[in-house]
This record gives sequence, structure tokens and C-alpha cells, in this order.
Amino acid sequence: MTRSVLITGCSSGIGRDAALTLHERGWQVFAACRKPDDCAALEAKGLVSPLIDYEAPDTIAAGLDKVLTATGGRLDGLFNNGAYAIPGLVEDLPTDALRTTFEANFFGWHDLTRRVIPVMRAQGQGRIVQNSSVLGFAAAPWRGAYNATKFALEGLTDTLRIEMRGTGIDVILIEPGPITSRFRANARLQFERWIDWKSSSRRADYERLMDNLYQDGTARFELPASAVTEVLIRALEADRPRARYRVTTPTTLAMIMKRTLPTRMSDRIVSNS
Repeated sequence: MTRSVLITGCSSGIGRDAALTLHERGWQVFAACRKPDDCAALEAKGLVSPLIDYEAPDTIAAGLDKVLTATGGRLDGLFNNGAYAIPGLVEDLPTDALRTTFEANFFGWHDLTRRVIPVMRAQGQGRIVQNSSVLGFAAAPWRGAYNATKFALEGLTDTLRIEMRGTGIDVILIEPGPITSRFRANARLQFERWIDWKSSSRRADYERLMDNLYQDGTARFELPASAVTEVLIRALEADRPRARYRVTTPTTLAMIMKRTLPTRMSDRIVSNS
């Protein structure tokens, strides 16, 4: 029987690379996007592309229904992936901005995951893979909103993994560091929408750091999206998948630092990086 997987956030970057690669490997891939034009582009490549926008609960329900209709009610894998950042200092972050990004990066993921669990429980197996981040366990300045959503995701996912013991459903975290994508360009749009940086008490800091924070392709040790896809394949296909897969050197270094250094020392290093 052909294995099936639903991947979200497939318009570009990690999601798109994962969808196309798994399709080539023989998986029945459902490559979800937030915009109809992006769905149409993927369907032109031979994939089924349901419209799923984490901020629109009706699309989550309708998109999953489309998937289950096509598979006869089965689903072997779910890769929750679509997310965005709202860069800026916590003191300059409007609460409504935080609510918005939690809808996209956390609540929508929870909604889709809850809908998938009964399907996997009925068939006695499945893989739920969550695309977290190095910022899901290591805080960084200027990234408070994204840190908050990913820290929340890691806590919820750890709990779910424990609760799913004995069901045949594996729950897995992938924690990438810098990956080549449109992530920073998309974050810049959110920044311009929400952050009134010109009125900030730290306007000079924004002017100094703007280019480094929000330009794609500028991070050290950055890897292509295929690096995450390689790990996703192991998470989906291994007989005994790991609970966590870390991608990129910065993610590994951040974990070592968290485990070995005093908090104040870690804060100094991160503040100066």
C-alpha cells in the first residue's frame, strides 16, 4: 500500500522541497498551501495540494477532508511545517501580533493534529512530525514572538509524545537552525506590518541590525531545505524514529551551550552573537 503524508506550508522552502522529494520517493503526498495560486502550481507538478491556512479553521477541516477522501480514510504521516516570524523587541511587540502568530504557528497546528490523531489511532499507526526550530529551546533577542510559539510547540509535542505511547503513533520534533528559504523575507513583511520601530526607544539598534536580521542567505552555517527533508525522511521511514532530530551546526551548538553553561553566560554569548 502506498504511504500517504500531509505536509503543510508547501509554497516554498522546507515544505516545497519535502513534498517534491517524498513524491519522487513514491509517497502519496498532499502538499498544502495557504494560497490557491501556490496550490495550483504544485498540482501542475502532479501533487495533490489542498488549501490549508492555519489561521482559518474551516480550511483545516476542508483540507483534511480532501486528503482523507483521496486516501480512503487513511493517513500515514503528518508534517506540520507552515509558520512565520514577527521580528522585533518584546517591548515593541503588540499583543494582537502575538495572538496572530500563535494562530498560525501553534493553535492551527494543534487543530490539525487533533483531527489527524483519530485517523491514525483507528489504523493503529502513524507519524506526526513537528517542524520546530533551534528557537524552540534556545531564546534569541529580537525573536520573542517566534521563540514563544516554538517553545509552546515543543512543550505540547513532548506531552503528546508521552501520551501516545502504546498507540502506534510516533510524535517527532525536527529542530532546524538557519535554512535557505523565504523565511526572513516573509518575516520582514510581518515586521513592517506590526512593529513601530521608528517610535521605539531602541530605534538606533533597529537601524543597525535590520539588514542582518531580515535578509535571507546571510546566516552562518545556513543549509538548503533539503537538509531538513533528509531528516524528515528518516523520521517518517525509520522503524524506530528518534524523538528529536537537530539540523545545522548552530542547533547542535545551542543545545550544548544550554546543557553546559550557566544561564547568565549563555545570555552574554547570545547577546553578542
